[in-house]
Amino acid sequence: MTIKKIVAAAGLAMSSPATAEPAAPAPTLEYAFTVRAQLDPPVELGQIDGGRRRFIGIKGGTVAGPMFNGAVLAGGGDWQTIMPAGLAKVEARYFLKSVDGVVVEVTNPGVRVASTEVTEKLAKGEPVDPSAYYFRTTPRFDVTDGAYAWMKRSVFVARGIRRPDSVEIDFYIVR
Repeated sequence: MTIKKIVAAAGLAMSSPATAEPAAPAPTLEYAFTVRAQLDPPVELGQIDGGRRRFIGIKGGTVAGPMFNGAVLAGGGDWQTIMPAGLAKVEARYFLKSVDGVVVEVTNPGVRVASTEVTEKLAKGEPVDPSAYYFRTTPRFDVTDGAYAWMKRSVFVARGIRRPDSVEIDFYIVR
């Protein structure tokens, strides 16, 4: 059964894509904080399933912003698969610790898209202008109930900037 038949059988009307309007106002973003993480040199795994696999350990860092302040704990990392056409799939997992001692687990999957030339410069740890690539993530947080429970009850998006030995990630709540 086609989608049109299913929709008609349910007594619903389908709108034309050319005349479709959003059902609700567009979400907005509210800046929450920035993570600045110091990184270990990459561990190269080689070509696996069509992509260049690598791991980059996190040595530590800082978190600062209007909604969260503290430290990035050492021991986490970023698992990357760099695909041939300039797409890098990333998934970082690490811990933040607030100034008042609460530990927050971060799982941060995303993508980085760049030309082959820019991808190679980033992979070698060379400086690259952030406007030369697209680096976005969709972070999730696990934290105990209490002062920071809002983090696990909100949807976030983030923009990353890769530096030669660090990464800066601006986190935004989707409102």
